[in-house]
Amino acid sequence: MSTPVLVAVAWPYASGSRHLGHISGAYLPADVFARHQRLVGNDVLMVSGSDVHGTPITVRADDEGVTPQDIADRYHHEFLRQWDALGISWDNYTTTGTPHHARVTQEMFLEQLQSGHIDKRTSEQFYDPDAGRFLPDRYIEGTCPHCSYEDARGDQCDNCGRTLDPTDLIEPRSKLSRATPVLRETEHFYFRYSDFTDEISAYLGSKSDWRPHVLNFVRSWVDEEGLLDRAITRDLDWGVELPVDDLGPGKRIYVWYDAVIGYLSASQEWASNTADVDQWRNWWYNPDSRHVYFIGKDNIPFHCLFWPAQLLGYDRDIHLPDDVPANQYVTFKGGKASASRGIGLTIDQGLELFQVDGLRYALAASLPEQADTDISIEEIARRINEELVATWGNLVNRVLSMINKNFGEQPPVEGRTADDDAVLAAVDRALDTANDHIAKVELRAGLRAAMDAAQAVNAYLNATEPWKVVKDDRARGGVVLGTALDAINGARVAFAPYLPFSAAALDELLGPVTAWERMPVPTGTVIEKPTPLFTKVDLDTLLADDGSH
Repeated sequence: MSTPVLVAVAWPYASGSRHLGHISGAYLPADVFARHQRLVGNDVLMVSGSDVHGTPITVRADDEGVTPQDIADRYHHEFLRQWDALGISWDNYTTTGTPHHARVTQEMFLEQLQSGHIDKRTSEQFYDPDAGRFLPDRYIEGTCPHCSYEDARGDQCDNCGRTLDPTDLIEPRSKLSRATPVLRETEHFYFRYSDFTDEISAYLGSKSDWRPHVLNFVRSWVDEEGLLDRAITRDLDWGVELPVDDLGPGKRIYVWYDAVIGYLSASQEWASNTADVDQWRNWWYNPDSRHVYFIGKDNIPFHCLFWPAQLLGYDRDIHLPDDVPANQYVTFKGGKASASRGIGLTIDQGLELFQVDGLRYALAASLPEQADTDISIEEIARRINEELVATWGNLVNRVLSMINKNFGEQPPVEGRTADDDAVLAAVDRALDTANDHIAKVELRAGLRAAMDAAQAVNAYLNATEPWKVVKDDRARGGVVLGTALDAINGARVAFAPYLPFSAAALDELLGPVTAWERMPVPTGTVIEKPTPLFTKVDLDTLLADDGSH
């Protein structure tokens, strides 16, 4: 029976080019998982969009002397182009700048305000006396009180991952003028996250199957300090407008609160473009649905603590996250990948240097699922050459070439031996293994299972030597090669979520991959002379052309 599966993917700030660490952290894992879930027959809705309300956008706009909308439009269109190039299979990729998102955000705000989970408070916030304005979180930097990192931001420390308030920072400084900000009173709306500490604690207590680093982090957070109330408006003119005028002009709903609402608004927006505008409810109000959130570890508290609390404060019948398989960081030669700090390859640089499925393979094989993972141009090239090309690409090419040369079509496979049946059984077991791993978001293990299938076929060929057998016993040579091609068509299914372009390149020959099962290649299927699926990377030329890395 089909299960509705929501694949909810982190919303990138439309403030600058994203890097390969972002792809490894959220977007490639989400796409692999979504493609697999579709193949096993589940009803997938994969949503995300560009976060156009973050203060990184206004900071960049100030630096460049343009409007925040200029920045948001520039990078949103860059992301759309890159998702297409990478084969990210969205059902809806939108932005937080749409009227639809504003309406859903305002509806949630009003519901929570009416139920008493939002209230007004006067607090002291930093004000830049030189610039003459209040400073949102990202306009303030200073030293982290937890780990002493000197370039912590006013909302979060990139070094230790803790979320912060600007007043937590030691020796704060304004990004606008470098002046030391001063505290002044200002009035804002607060969401009462503390109302939900006990419920969130119980909710987390039911999640024993979450990744240990995710569960340990959020459980310790709740146990040590509980959920603290947070201001959800700011002194800004860029963001979702408040649906009430209690605070007067110059206030907007802040990105901390509205970005996560995008998962719900994007689902509703998707449904609004279909024949059934209410079908989003099949994911959000169906107890049998499954919600899986793909994020980096810096977003863990927002998705495991704050977003479930906001949902509980909005509608207790709505579906909460079932799994948040947050990845650790990708590092480039020891430095954490960071778009804002210029560390690591951008997506465009990666696409320029490597064939897209080769890049997807190398990143998937190194996903930081349990620990930080270091990658480099050299490591990506090694994985492509020594693993993808040598094991899978060469296998496909040589079997297709031998069949084309000796038969021109898929030969008859009647009279298979126990050895022939064994290789097909090995591929089927690998498919089952990969299925189990991917369903549990163990994507590196799923890819290893796919490679195990390819290695089983290689071992079978080495043992049977069809290139020799076909000269003396054409019928037996045909059975071996036909069996190998059937096995390859099964292995292709296991690789398909990871390598969609090369899997599709074989559609005309072998038929499309439409289900998670090995489909025999019909006898008589014409096999043309193949074109290699992958190109070996010339690392010396690559590094000579791009000496900066």
